[in-house]
Amino acid sequence: MKSTKQLKLVVIGGGSSYVPELIEGIINNNATFPVREIILVDIEEGQTKMEIVGALAGRMIAKSGLLISLSTTLDRRSALPGADFVITQLRVGLLRAREWDETIAVKYNMIGQETTGPGGMMKGLRTVPVILDIAHDMEELCPDAWLINFTNPASIVTQALIKHSKIKAVGLCNAPIGAYKWLSKLYNVPIEKVYCEFVGLNHFHWISRITVDGVDKMEELVANKDGYSAKNVPQYEWNGALLSSLKAVPSYYLKYFYLQSEMLKQAKDDIAQGKIRAQVVQRIESKLFELYKDENLAEKPKQLEERGGAYYSEAAVGLMNSIYNEKGDIQAVNVANKGTLDFLEDNDSIEVNCVIGGEGPKNVPVTVIPPGVKGLIASVKAYERIAVEAAVEGSREKALLALSLHPLVYSVNDAEKMLDEMLETNKKYLPRFFK
Repeated sequence: MKSTKQLKLVVIGGGSSYVPELIEGIINNNATFPVREIILVDIEEGQTKMEIVGALAGRMIAKSGLLISLSTTLDRRSALPGADFVITQLRVGLLRAREWDETIAVKYNMIGQETTGPGGMMKGLRTVPVILDIAHDMEELCPDAWLINFTNPASIVTQALIKHSKIKAVGLCNAPIGAYKWLSKLYNVPIEKVYCEFVGLNHFHWISRITVDGVDKMEELVANKDGYSAKNVPQYEWNGALLSSLKAVPSYYLKYFYLQSEMLKQAKDDIAQGKIRAQVVQRIESKLFELYKDENLAEKPKQLEERGGAYYSEAAVGLMNSIYNEKGDIQAVNVANKGTLDFLEDNDSIEVNCVIGGEGPKNVPVTVIPPGVKGLIASVKAYERIAVEAAVEGSREKALLALSLHPLVYSVNDAEKMLDEMLETNKKYLPRFFK
């Protein structure tokens, strides 16, 4: 794709509080990634936030002195023609639905979390039809564009895009780049001196090989029970014996699997105290949008770091820049398996290192798979496959089958009651289930 063409970027979920970080990344990288048009797209419910964040984005661009046009619209189809890149960062049901995801499961003694387990599945059921509608519009209106998906649950969303659309789609998360930042700081070296090999699924990966300036550091790091983490996951230290036997560094989201009882207790405590993540985020966003309204503000406020999406723009702009400039560097993204993990299907979405060039990501062969993780990955992937089918078909039976396969679901009888409550609560956003 390398050329001197000036680029058009469409951001679906244009009222997101993350937009200023994305704009900052585009401004800072404009010399090599020449975006000249940005269109923010949202739905009617998000229009007010989009206008606020769009005004801030406009002030940031004006301050930069760059010739970038920025506009907002509720008409997605009018925005897509001519797009080179489309970013999806949407939340069907807004933060109110996230609160349902985080609380209903806990009533049934199961972990409620927005990207994994029963809550993650509900977010997937709401989101997959919407993402596929966007993909089908792109097939018609901008078939050569790249879809960069940040929408969670990214593994399920990418799985749906691979199986049910023809567009060029890549799933992206800030967790891998967060691991690089952690290691860079830990060893006081530039990021370029760090190499991580990722194996697994989105929010469900292990770092199976780590070198710093060419020296293997895994033995040191499995002795570090703190590991790398993020503000949106409770801060429990790892079991040292587990890390020693794994000989790998797990994603912080794997605490929901390896420390189920602790994480469930934490969720119950958070609910009792009004501190579940959805409620915390709503309070953070309320403050952020008050800041964004300030007509003197023309930069990304530091308070955005509390939102939990650190390095989002760095990951997004880095990926798009590497495609546009055919860089051939290595990044961890969500792509089709294509034989990389021989115990999964070729069209399963996985999160692994890829060489990023003009034709998009090319999977890097995995050299180390930690002991004992193949079965866990296969089980969660089987759940994801069926969850996608349930979302596409509006099938309650397949939704229950998907739950029965998930390691965080202990009883299919309780899961059935929980599913009925979740479906009814989410009815407004699940038209395929209530035909």
